[in-house]
Amino acid sequence: MSNQPIDLSIVTSLYKSEGYIESFYHRIREVAAQLTGRFEIILVNDGSPDDSLAKALALHEKDSRITVVDLSRNFGHHRAVYTGLGFARGRMVYLTDSDLEEPPEVLELFYQRLQQGDCDVVYGYQENRKGGMLERISGDLFYKTFNFLSDVKLPRNLITARLMTRRYVDSLLLHRDRNPFMAGLLAITGYIQVGLPVKKGSSRSSSYSWLRRLREACNSVTAFSSKPLLLSTWLGTIISIVASIYIVYLLAMWLVRGIPLEGWPSLIVSIWFLGGLNLFFIGIVGLYLSRVFMEMKDRPLTVVRALHRHQ
Repeated sequence: MSNQPIDLSIVTSLYKSEGYIESFYHRIREVAAQLTGRFEIILVNDGSPDDSLAKALALHEKDSRITVVDLSRNFGHHRAVYTGLGFARGRMVYLTDSDLEEPPEVLELFYQRLQQGDCDVVYGYQENRKGGMLERISGDLFYKTFNFLSDVKLPRNLITARLMTRRYVDSLLLHRDRNPFMAGLLAITGYIQVGLPVKKGSSRSSSYSWLRRLREACNSVTAFSSKPLLLSTWLGTIISIVASIYIVYLLAMWLVRGIPLEGWPSLIVSIWFLGGLNLFFIGIVGLYLSRVFMEMKDRPLTVVRALHRHQ
């Protein structure tokens, strides 16, 4: 197979996926086989603590089209799939999740749309975001906040599933972010991208805690926007001007009317408010400095412990 060109590469990551791997494999293989006889499936084990790796290797032994990329530890979903894209050899690359929330059968719809030849990416999105009310509200708030603060605009309710041309993937892999935010990188790479609605299932609860979601949100904004720094500068300037005007007013009242400068409680509240605001903006600056720190160390994105690929 190595001497033949590969039409389609399917890339997915594995983390606590032992209950889904075999079903995902059979379903995605059936769809891919209907589209082309020359395809490969790349399974990236992201340090999964269960038997995901063992099941992936068992499939690899039975099917020469399966490549298993075993990472040395858990690096996170974004880094894992980015690493998997680097091993893809197909002239088209399909990126998806393995938990079956994104039906493998949508690959056929994406393939038919890409074959029209007027775009390089067909991505999936949810018309109605799944989950509870809090999850839907927080997701909507994230997209609105990100698009307001960033010059890179993201379509709302994106999902992982997307089919990409070879030239787009090659361009995407030129990015060297040490802590990649995939949705942002996929958007900033450019080319013509077309969205198709996909209805996600609910095969399991998300492995992302609220603290991790907040961390990812901070990472995404600081990776693609400097507006928080600009906003903090403007807000600090406005507060300083207002405070200066108020000081002049108080001094004038004291000199002209002899009104004493009293108000201990209000003074303490003002100090606490300005102190908290100051610490908040120092934290914003710290986030950007931490990104610079991580990028300057130039550590590898992931560490591949073993590559299982039939030659």
